[in-house]
Amino acid sequence: MKKKMSQMTLPPETVSAMKAVYQSWQPKMQAAGTVRAVQGVDVTTEIQGLVRTIYFQPGATVKAGDLLLALNADADTAQLNALQAAADLSKITDQRDQAQYKIHAISKAKLDDDDADLKSKRAQVAQQAAIVAQKSIHAPFSGKLGVSAVNVGQYLTPGNKIVTLQALDPVYVDFYLPQQALVYLSKGQSVKLITDTYPNETFTGDVTTIDPKIDPATRNVQIEATVQNTDKDHLLLPGMFVQAEVETGKPKSYITLPQTAITFNPYGEVAFIAHDTDKKEAKGTSIFTVTQLFISTGEKRGDQVAVLKGVKEGDLVVTSGGLKLKNGSQVVINNSVTPANDEHPDVSEE
Repeated sequence: MKKKMSQMTLPPETVSAMKAVYQSWQPKMQAAGTVRAVQGVDVTTEIQGLVRTIYFQPGATVKAGDLLLALNADADTAQLNALQAAADLSKITDQRDQAQYKIHAISKAKLDDDDADLKSKRAQVAQQAAIVAQKSIHAPFSGKLGVSAVNVGQYLTPGNKIVTLQALDPVYVDFYLPQQALVYLSKGQSVKLITDTYPNETFTGDVTTIDPKIDPATRNVQIEATVQNTDKDHLLLPGMFVQAEVETGKPKSYITLPQTAITFNPYGEVAFIAHDTDKKEAKGTSIFTVTQLFISTGEKRGDQVAVLKGVKEGDLVVTSGGLKLKNGSQVVINNSVTPANDEHPDVSEE
């Protein structure tokens, strides 16, 4: 019985496998970014007053200088007219006194008083005219309006929001990269952007500003990219989250494997290489033995991982089922179902 037991062997394990091949990877850096308008403000008033007329439509596109809202300015306009009348009278008095001064009917001091009074009256007119002008709120730049925050008859004080105004073409994208990335960055460098809002769209832009200061708390540097947003619907909106990708250097070749082919444990990273034994099962399926190798891995992209050491091109690598193997295990290969092996997997839900 002991002899029979010693002659018994475990049946081969079923695994999937693939030949190791080189793949070209473009070096790149990725970071989370935020869209920001080139110009964007919450339009407000710098003077208190009662809303008399609203001229804008929420969500409309306006041009710089377009009238958005008017506050009640009746009392201010009346005061302006009174000051203008006083200034006109002061001007007449000044002109009359100048004529009298020429015939030495008044002193030079009187003429100087008239001139100072005229300048004072004109200054008061200019000040009051500025107050009246502040009662009309205009668009400071061209852009798209948001939701109205005011109603006719509402009393506004300085700082109260009227409506948001955002210039959406182009837009900025702000993101942060570690300070080590500075050696690979330059102004004008191409940036690719994706957002989960539009999973099938890729946006492109250029690096326009590299902040001259490193954040001492994170050791990251802020990067600003400018992206054209010319679509009629302005797909990219301020505050939107995007994934930014900056290409650095020339493409490099790596042996890449599915991440399922690598076993990660405290002793290191392990892969299994299959070798043909020239044996076959009863069904005619070839039997392989596996060799356990300690390897070194690099960057991960999607389903793939780059192998830096331990695997050679052409090696038959076990891609799934490795957790049940050990050095010298016998396996049969069945690739009817294989693990995902895509550098850019589609994670959208069906």
